[in-house]
Amino acid sequence: MKFETYARLQATDMAELLQMNEIHPRKLLEMAFQRLEEVNPSLNAVVHERKSRVLAEAENVKSGQPFAGVPFLLKNLSQSLAGEPITSSSGLLANTISENDSNYVNKLREAGFLMMGHTNTPEFGLKNITEPALYGPSRNPWNTNHSPGGSSGGTAAAIASGVVPAAGASDGGGSIRIPASFTGLFGLKPTRGRTPVGPGAGRQWQGASIDFVLSRSVRDSAALLDVLQVVQPEAAFHTPLLERSSLEQSSERLGRPLRIAFTTQSPVGTPVSDDANEAVRKTVRWLEKAGHVVEETGHAVDGMKLMQHYYVMNSGEIASVTQQLEQALGRELTPEDVEIETWMMHEAGKSVSAARFSSSLAAWDTAAAKMETLHQTYDFFITPTTAYTAPEVGELSHSPEEQAYWRKKMTDTKKEEQQQIIWDIFLPSLTYTPFTQLANLTGQPAMSVPVHVSDKGLPLGVQVVASKGREDKLLQLAYQLEQSDIWAGMKRNPMLPE
Repeated sequence: MKFETYARLQATDMAELLQMNEIHPRKLLEMAFQRLEEVNPSLNAVVHERKSRVLAEAENVKSGQPFAGVPFLLKNLSQSLAGEPITSSSGLLANTISENDSNYVNKLREAGFLMMGHTNTPEFGLKNITEPALYGPSRNPWNTNHSPGGSSGGTAAAIASGVVPAAGASDGGGSIRIPASFTGLFGLKPTRGRTPVGPGAGRQWQGASIDFVLSRSVRDSAALLDVLQVVQPEAAFHTPLLERSSLEQSSERLGRPLRIAFTTQSPVGTPVSDDANEAVRKTVRWLEKAGHVVEETGHAVDGMKLMQHYYVMNSGEIASVTQQLEQALGRELTPEDVEIETWMMHEAGKSVSAARFSSSLAAWDTAAAKMETLHQTYDFFITPTTAYTAPEVGELSHSPEEQAYWRKKMTDTKKEEQQQIIWDIFLPSLTYTPFTQLANLTGQPAMSVPVHVSDKGLPLGVQVVASKGREDKLLQLAYQLEQSDIWAGMKRNPMLPE
């Protein structure tokens, strides 16, 4: 098989070829690793591969599994594979080996996927770029001077360069949708509780974070939603199973004319690029031509307060993580142990009271109620996925001098004012990606669809948010967009054949 043929295959295509015995799993893996060897030196998408072990596993693939023998990559954050490293891209965890498969990985194994290794991610998934000190930056296949985003940036780079058609990702504030926007992929964040996490991990970022996939096609994401959706009574959150196959439903027409709200205004008052505005306007024109009623609205939720609550949660969660690390190390952490963002969250989190943390979580429910009121009138809420195309590598990272400045500022600031410092240090990153956090805190499903490429040849996605449990409607809309002339996808990606 030539790469030109391999690169056009979706995961569902591979599954069909394997089921008809038209190709052996080993051949697909060899093609995937060949491509990885070609692109990884320039993209740094994959930080750990298990070639010999997965090739051996390919000789014992079980029949009857929907994706038996299809190659797959996992994200180096929460998606643990027994006997393999799982470091969260932190130097403190550089030698950590997983004792068990995560619940997410168990479901993928049950479906028959073959795990090639783990992709790059920022330390503890805290940033919207993937430039960890431990592994170095991942780069964007569309232009290697730019970032593929984060925190699922390594996954996005691997898919957009043709290593695999779909791979493991997670989303705690946009970490599926942001890299999808920056690399021309399709990124669906399912409803909170839809996909497996399991006991001990079910409150990832208090339910803001979910595990799912990034892919090049609506079909693959729909099929993987069928595979991964689950009800786990022992987990902190779950949602009723979708009664019908998402793969089958995705190709069905939406039916009645829909009412759709949209805005291009940043929820936190930051600038929005002409490219982001045009991406939304282009989508609006297409929707109107398709007969839907589209109305420009404001944001239903106060974006400034929402982000303040988001950072309170981040601070508390990281303080908990670092406390566990300190207990394991038998000493307190120092600034040299972790990256600046982790350190700042660690320091700020120590001063977040239980009352403040609890009231912040209650505000998520208020926001969810406001969004549900909006969806009583509108089927979808549309925004840009990102306010700009991908930043350059290094643009959003901090120099040693800047890091020293922020550490001193945190030390010199009163504890009750430390959350403002967190806002300030993350503001340059937030300016790029102010739209995605809403759906994480409300628990709604949301997706990024690749509908725009800038004059400089960089993609930018449009975000569509739906009411809880309505992934079916999102996938139907995405499928229709995928068949249209505004779907950009991989069409102008210089790393993939036309």
